[in-house]
Amino acid sequence: MTPQPSLLEDDSISDGSAQDILSQLNARRHVTFPYKNTSARRKPRRWPLVLRFIKGAIHSHIVLPVILHAMFTALVVSSDLFLHFRADMPPSIVPSLSIVVGLMLVFRNQSSYSRFWDGRNNLTAILTSLRNLTRSFLCCSYKTGATITEAESADIERTVRVLMALPSTIKNSLRSEWGAAWAPITSQDIDRYSGAITPRLNPEYAQLLPLGLKGHEEEGLSLPIELTTLIESFIKRGHDRGWFHAPQASQMTVQLNTLVDAYGKMETIRFTSYPIAIMIHQRQVLALFGAILPLAIVEESHWWSILIVSLVMFTLYGIEAIASQLEDPFGYDKNDINMDAIVEDARIELSVMLSEWKRSNEGPIRKQMFMEEM
Repeated sequence: MTPQPSLLEDDSISDGSAQDILSQLNARRHVTFPYKNTSARRKPRRWPLVLRFIKGAIHSHIVLPVILHAMFTALVVSSDLFLHFRADMPPSIVPSLSIVVGLMLVFRNQSSYSRFWDGRNNLTAILTSLRNLTRSFLCCSYKTGATITEAESADIERTVRVLMALPSTIKNSLRSEWGAAWAPITSQDIDRYSGAITPRLNPEYAQLLPLGLKGHEEEGLSLPIELTTLIESFIKRGHDRGWFHAPQASQMTVQLNTLVDAYGKMETIRFTSYPIAIMIHQRQVLALFGAILPLAIVEESHWWSILIVSLVMFTLYGIEAIASQLEDPFGYDKNDINMDAIVEDARIELSVMLSEWKRSNEGPIRKQMFMEEM
C-alpha cells in the first residue's frame, strides 16, 4: 500500500518556518468545535464578580424594596432623635425572626435550584436519546447485501432532520412560543381562488421539518409530541424492511420513550408554579422583618441603622430574587439554562453526522462513516 503524504508534506503548504506551517494548518480547521456555543465565553470578564451590578445580577429586581426599607428606617431614626418617639421593641425578637426568615429562604432557594438542576439533567437526557437514535438510524438503516433506494435514503434523511428539529421545538414549547415553527401568514400564502392557506416554515425549521407537515398546537397537541409519532413510524418501517431486528427496534422505542419522559418532566417544572400561599407569606415575613429590625437597633445604632437595615434587606431580598429566577429555568434570564446555545450545539452535532452519512452513501459502494478512503 502506498503511504499517504502527511499534512506537512502537502504541496499546498508553502515552505517556511515551523510556525508558518502550523499557522497554515490551523487555517484549514473549521471555526467550530464541540460545545462551541455552550462553553465559549465571548469576552473575558472586565470586573470581578463582587463588583458586578448589572449583567447577570439581580439588583434591579430588589432595588425598590431595599430603598423602601431604607426610607422607613430613616423615618424611625428621625422620630427617635428629633421627636423622641421610641417603639421600645426588644432586640431579642430579631434572632427569633431571623431564624424563621433564614429557614424559609433556604427552603425556597434549595427547591428552586432543584428545579433548575432537574431541568438541565432532563435536557441532557433528551440530547442523549437524540444522539442514540441518530446514530442507530444512520448506521443501521440498511440490509446487509442490499442497497437502499433513493426513496429509502430520503426517508432516513427526513427522519434524522426531524430529530434535529426536536430540541428547538421543545425549547419553544417550554417557553410557550406556540406556532414558532411557522412564519406569519401573508397574502401570498392564501390561494386567491380556493381560499386555501399554505403555511410556511420559519427559516430555523425550513430545512428540518418535512414538507406538508401540519401543526395541531391550536388543537392542544404540542409539536414535539407530534414529531415523536414520525420517529416511531420510521422505527416501524425500518423493522418491516428488515433493517432493525426486534430487540433493536424495541431499544430504539425505549430511547424515544426516555425522550418523551424527560420532556414531560420539563413540562412539570415549567407549568407547575411555586405555591402562591408560600410566596405571599414569604414576602410578608420579609417585609415584617425589615420593619421590625430598625425598631430593635435604632437605640444603639442611630443613623447607622439605615446602612445596617439596607445591607440586611439587600441580602435577604437578593436570595429571594435568585430563587424566583431559578424556578422557571427555561426562559431568557441571564441565570436560566442557556437553551439557545445547547440546542444550537446539538443541531450542529447531528448535522455533521448526517452530512457524513450522506458522503458515505455516495457512489455504488457504501463507505465507512468518518473514515478516509485508503
